[in-house]
Amino acid sequence: MAAILSCHHSASPATSSKFISPSIPTNRTRFSISHKQFGTRSSSPLPIKCQIQNRQKGKSFSIKECAISIALAVGLVTGVPALEWSSNAYAANPVLPDLSVLISGPPIKDPGALLRYALPINNKAIREVQKPLEDITESLKVAGVKALDSVERNLRQASRALNQGKALIVSGLAESKKDHGVELLGKLEAGMDELQQIVEDRNRDGVAEKQKELLQYVGGVEEDMVDGFPYEVPEEYQSMPLLKGRATVDMKVKVKDNPSLTDCVFRIVLDGYNAPVTAGNFVDLVERHFYDGMEIQRADGFVVQTGDPEGPAEGFIDPSTEKTRTIPLEITVEGEKLPFYGSTLEELGLYKAQTKLPFNAFGTMAMARDEFENNSASSQIFWLLKESELTPSNSNILDGRYAVFGYVTQNEDFLADLKVGDVIESIQVVSGLENLANPSYKIAG
Repeated sequence: MAAILSCHHSASPATSSKFISPSIPTNRTRFSISHKQFGTRSSSPLPIKCQIQNRQKGKSFSIKECAISIALAVGLVTGVPALEWSSNAYAANPVLPDLSVLISGPPIKDPGALLRYALPINNKAIREVQKPLEDITESLKVAGVKALDSVERNLRQASRALNQGKALIVSGLAESKKDHGVELLGKLEAGMDELQQIVEDRNRDGVAEKQKELLQYVGGVEEDMVDGFPYEVPEEYQSMPLLKGRATVDMKVKVKDNPSLTDCVFRIVLDGYNAPVTAGNFVDLVERHFYDGMEIQRADGFVVQTGDPEGPAEGFIDPSTEKTRTIPLEITVEGEKLPFYGSTLEELGLYKAQTKLPFNAFGTMAMARDEFENNSASSQIFWLLKESELTPSNSNILDGRYAVFGYVTQNEDFLADLKVGDVIESIQVVSGLENLANPSYKIAG
């Protein structure tokens, strides 16, 4: 039986209004800005049992208002609440990006889809199966059973792509994973037949769960195409903890003073393919139990943040050096085999580059850092919650400025219920620990 991640709540949840209107602080404002591997061998969905409360979103500034404010003020930060935070958690001072980027096509917001597309593979045949299965989500936005006609077209397209491209898909599997990949393809084919029967029975309610299962099979096949770690990390970072692949962690949070919610487990997938230094640093800290017992330190409807330890230090103090351990800014963009280190995409002149791990999903996980020092991230992490007109999915001005290294893939909606003072009881690695190279926690004992 598949594991169940649940959030415990009362029978009558109270209506809350968690989201607040973002403001545009000056450059002195302190600000922070943080994926389920389906298991490299997992092929069954993990059901979620959570009740989501109603929330009212606050009004955000229009692009025109923000542009005027930027023109009239010096060093403004866009779309961010003006709240105090530690000096390790500044937001950068971006210029207003090209508006053609801001209004680009429909974004992918599902964390599972983002993770699938972020895999370092180049197999067109499996992508042609994946895309129409992903499109079922859009088809289901049509009211009633009329949606099933579109779903059936999506399914026919995916089935045709699988039949025509199966040989190319199998040839793209890593030799050491081929048997497992072929097994998943068999389950995918059988699952498509089951979805076809669901559609023929006009069972609209059964579509989404079966779609999720099929996409997990697709994701598993795609992961089986990755043969080892695809590149060498730059020499100056090779001795740091590195996540050479993916890992999954469960974060259990104790919620205080909330009659509707007592505790919740968030599943997070960490992507070391696109952020090996950043994800490796986090997994190493998790294995040191660095975050266990730590409070949520910011929760304002825009982000949830933690990771600032007690005392004067604003990050993790490495016992071997007695100094704060910091990591470089690490950003991977589409079309590049290696991440960029130490510079924002704006500084590199890559204004329209698309990051492999964008701030698209509710619960995108990234590292906080000093506003004026790209390589100052240490232990403070945040999860982005709110979109505004200058932080829309697929063209978020945070992309390329902060290092994304994972996504919350289960119970992410409950991040909005967290508040300052809620306690992280534990974060545990549930899969992928074998992908961590150079773990300093073992050296420290």
